[in-house]
Amino acid sequence: MVHYISYLEKTIKENWDKEGLTNYKGKSFTYGEIGTEIMKLHIVFEKQGINPGDKIALCAKNTANWCIAFLAITSYGAVAVPILNDFLPESVQYLTDHSDSLLLFTEKGTLAKLDTTQMPKLKGVISTEDYSAIYSNDGQLDDTIKNLDSYFAQKYPNGITPDDIKFTIGDLDDLSIISYTSGTTSSPKGVMLSARSISSNREFSIKGVPNTPGETVVSMLPLAHMYGLTIELIYPITTGCHVYLLGKVPSPALLLQALAEVKPYMVVTVPLVLEKIIKNKVMPVIDKWYMKILLAIPGINSIIWSSIRKKLMAAFGGNVREVIMGGAAISESVEAVMRKVGLPYTIGYGMTECGPLVGYESAKNFKPRSCGKIVDRMSVRIDSENPQKIVGEIQLKGDHVTMGYFKNPEATEASFTEDGWLKTGDLGLIDKEGNMFIKGRAKNMILTSNGQNIFPEEVEDKINCQLYVNDSIVVCRDEKIVALVYPDYDSLKEAQIDIDTFSTDLLAKANLLLPNYSKISKIEIRKEDFERTPKRSIKRFLYN
Repeated sequence: MVHYISYLEKTIKENWDKEGLTNYKGKSFTYGEIGTEIMKLHIVFEKQGINPGDKIALCAKNTANWCIAFLAITSYGAVAVPILNDFLPESVQYLTDHSDSLLLFTEKGTLAKLDTTQMPKLKGVISTEDYSAIYSNDGQLDDTIKNLDSYFAQKYPNGITPDDIKFTIGDLDDLSIISYTSGTTSSPKGVMLSARSISSNREFSIKGVPNTPGETVVSMLPLAHMYGLTIELIYPITTGCHVYLLGKVPSPALLLQALAEVKPYMVVTVPLVLEKIIKNKVMPVIDKWYMKILLAIPGINSIIWSSIRKKLMAAFGGNVREVIMGGAAISESVEAVMRKVGLPYTIGYGMTECGPLVGYESAKNFKPRSCGKIVDRMSVRIDSENPQKIVGEIQLKGDHVTMGYFKNPEATEASFTEDGWLKTGDLGLIDKEGNMFIKGRAKNMILTSNGQNIFPEEVEDKINCQLYVNDSIVVCRDEKIVALVYPDYDSLKEAQIDIDTFSTDLLAKANLLLPNYSKISKIEIRKEDFERTPKRSIKRFLYN
């Protein structure tokens, strides 16, 4: 296996004059400019006494400068510590200190909220807005950046060329990234990922969705999380693609606008975003009474589905070969529509601890309701007597698996079985073809007094497929199933349906689809959306 930094070096040299990173509606960088900025930052690191293996944190919104800083850190041989910029200031400074980071890349506004005395190991802070020094514990970083152009001219008196791009290529088993899974300040879990994990993820991504230099990608997911970092940055930027950064998880309207303009070869998103697009763009069309009649007529229905597909693919820019989703299950009713439309979608399975890929199958061979097959250089087992029929915990081994949790041996030990398999905490099945099916999280499963296992995700799917539902979660209260529902208030208002009628109808319709042991006893209507993680999953622990 080839180190991903070797590919980065090669790609920069071969695509010197081609665009590589663009802030959507903003500044662009060619691969040559990316390489130049990386080499400048290497001078900064060297002058600050940073050595390979030292930690450098990043906490800022998605921008081309964030990407360049990350690539500079890892190509220097240092360890990147991405921290979500939505974390509270106390969490950011705690995780920066916990990770032993010697430098921090962030925005000026973020630094203003931080207490640098709580990060005593920091030598300095660099702005992701313009790479200026915005904090220096001894003045050295200020001096370095003030004289950086002079240092750079001394090192490259005739200007930098592709031949001057030389990166530190460490061992595949070296620590490359520490990714914190939450902003907690008590026993934080910093997932340690080796260069082998990232390199293997990259190789599988290219095999799964091959690309060519110059093709475009829209990056919408948080780069501080492995799904966005690996699939929307590392994999495409090390193959010569052009990555456009939206800056944050977009609204469906902004996403469609960007896709139409950028015309990417793939779309990587979370199910919630795609569900909104399908519900807003497709469902209103096929739910009309006359369309239901036409869709029941053989021949005519295929023409209609084909027309819808053509319009939807055009809305995605016209070049999309695959729509890839992960991070949560998708509504069964929405998935059924996507299949009828012929959308080239697939739903993968990933986790931070695997950098992130675990399961994937091409859109052509994808089996509905699954999350793909185990990826290359990985093994999976289901901890049950009959993995095809009896639900058990999904456990993993292989090149993608984490080295453990940084400075947290207790969490590391608890996350592995005695024979060395990673315990995912996900419950599932695997069929004879190797397709994996996630039934839910072990910690979310509800065990009733009569011994029945209820997976909230399966109940929620029956709720979310109903009209006027934005999202829901299911909890157990006094041994009864209660559904917390966030309605689509705009659609209810347009349809002139009051909340009480909506709630009564929803309870009845959802229960018709559920077995007796998992029927809902009560609907609780929420006035505001649920609090969510960066992957747009609901923070369940807040509602139990």
